[in-house]
Amino acid sequence: MKEKILIVEDEFIVANDLKIMLQKAGYQVVGIASSVVQARKLIEDKSPDWILLDIMLKGNLTGIDLAWELREMNLPFLYISANTNQSTLEAVKATHPYGFMVKPFREKDLIVMLDIARYRYDQEKGTLAENPIETETQEIEGIVGQSPLLQEVIEKIKIVAPAETSVLILGESGTGKERVAHSIHNLSSNKSNPIVVVNCAALPQSLIESELFGHEKGAFTGANALRIGKFEQANNGTIFLDEIGELPLDSQVKLLRVLQEKEIQRLGGNKTIKINVRIVAATNRSLEKEVAEGRFRLDLYYRLNVFPIQLPTLKERKEDLEALAYHFLKKYAASSKRNITSISQTALEQLKNYDWPGNIRELEHLIERNVLLAKTTEIEKFDIPSNAISGPIEINTGKIKSMEEMEKDHIMNALQLCDGKVSGIGGAAELLKMQPQTLYSKMKKLGIKQGYN
Repeated sequence: MKEKILIVEDEFIVANDLKIMLQKAGYQVVGIASSVVQARKLIEDKSPDWILLDIMLKGNLTGIDLAWELREMNLPFLYISANTNQSTLEAVKATHPYGFMVKPFREKDLIVMLDIARYRYDQEKGTLAENPIETETQEIEGIVGQSPLLQEVIEKIKIVAPAETSVLILGESGTGKERVAHSIHNLSSNKSNPIVVVNCAALPQSLIESELFGHEKGAFTGANALRIGKFEQANNGTIFLDEIGELPLDSQVKLLRVLQEKEIQRLGGNKTIKINVRIVAATNRSLEKEVAEGRFRLDLYYRLNVFPIQLPTLKERKEDLEALAYHFLKKYAASSKRNITSISQTALEQLKNYDWPGNIRELEHLIERNVLLAKTTEIEKFDIPSNAISGPIEINTGKIKSMEEMEKDHIMNALQLCDGKVSGIGGAAELLKMQPQTLYSKMKKLGIKQGYN
């Protein structure tokens, strides 16, 4: 028998359905409370391990009031509620729940949410090692390194991949978020079905709905044929929504409906289409900050943030630099048919003394260039800009550059590192963490030509 669970829910039918689902999954339901007063009594008498908590209850006290008491008792809880207005969700967030499910939901969503909540609770309390979900640490294809921070990421991938729950991958540009998304898909039960990648930042605002959900012929001017959207393409597989923080608010509402209802409607159509798609999202933004500033819906944040995976920067895992460098060396030596087999100790020291603002992607591009430039079978030295290497700052007693001159130099350095590429993957805009249109505007203002020379 699994943990003891107390259900705090004032609607009898909902509470009874929850009880049946939980008992079917092997949990022991120790009682149902319709108010905070009843819940307090049952907690004292039955000593539950977990609380499933609705927000609106009978009496003057809400589930949020009880949540603060549960925090004091160190008793873990999850919210299950239909109430998703912004002020309520802000109050919910402040209580730091281990999960939040929006009604209605499927039975398997509830069970997965409980599994993930248990993992997060054990991780927080430092008891994960005593009851590991996965005891062996093994490598995942395409993810290179042995640093403790990376091993933690690998462990989380192996835990969440077999489930169907949503995953939110967090990390700076170039840290390998798409690689992690593919690993989650490849280790899932749906690995034989497609994974569809969507770069939300690259979607024109006027076409977002059409791209994601498709459109019928004649839905709008220029819609000359039926279009199957990304969600339909990913049916029974995985959709990877990269840079989810870039979606405008009206598109976020539509995405939330898809997550809740598991169905879509093509633009211009009147038929709903059931879909079974695993959502993996990623962002280099702080979604909590985006929520606080009104640019991201809190209810969508909770829907996506069931199982967050934070990717470390390359600067934080420098012990993996050599392994990564040789991984890319073998890859590009083979693809370019060049006999380059080693990296000198001097060159490796250069890598270790650099701060890697572009993370793994910057390292990959550096190795690729130097494989092509190498004159012997060894890369003897890297063309890392000397002013980008970390170390003691020398005081310049000469003329101090203006802010405009410094900005121009910084952009020129980024363009040089990216071989003049401005937008897209591996472009200077990505390296500088700005929109391509903004970078083009700055280049024009500063007199930097497309070829950066």
